[in-house]
Amino acid sequence: MIQKLIDRICQAFNLLMVLFMALMVFMVFGNVVLRYGFNSGITVSEELSRWLFVWMTFLGAVVALNRRAHLGTDALIGRLPLLGRKVCFVLAQLLMLAMCWLMFRGTWQQTVINLQTTSAVMEASMAWLYASGMVFAALAGLIIFNTLLKFFRGDLPASELIGFSESEEMPADKNTQQESRP
Repeated sequence: MIQKLIDRICQAFNLLMVLFMALMVFMVFGNVVLRYGFNSGITVSEELSRWLFVWMTFLGAVVALNRRAHLGTDALIGRLPLLGRKVCFVLAQLLMLAMCWLMFRGTWQQTVINLQTTSAVMEASMAWLYASGMVFAALAGLIIFNTLLKFFRGDLPASELIGFSESEEMPADKNTQQESRP
């Protein structure tokens, strides 16, 4: 049930990221054309593009966390026995939950502080910019909590105890990697 909600949120975030990227390209390209061709420009394009980029980065991090697509290394964890991997997995998830709480609390404080502060060009509340960190922290915390629930219910396979993806440039089969060496 929670996973379905998270997946729907991530689908919406994917659409938002596409929209944000299209707006950024349109505004920046349009601004370049207007400046060089017509000696004018879109005043808000730089600031709005920067804000959209910040939001897109945080939304993309939520989607990547849900897909377990963050890069990492398993030099130590991969060599541990199953019990060691489980202990490290739980510790890592708890640490990430703590970091999500710290980030949420910090961005909440920044949002409250900047409610009355407006941006230079758009004159929009700076709280909207800092709210992106709150959204990330809350949703990342939900995803991590859901992963912990799956682990304690026994629904998480041992293969997912190492929570990241390998680089796309690396061969999937380690035997293939060894054979390709001279």
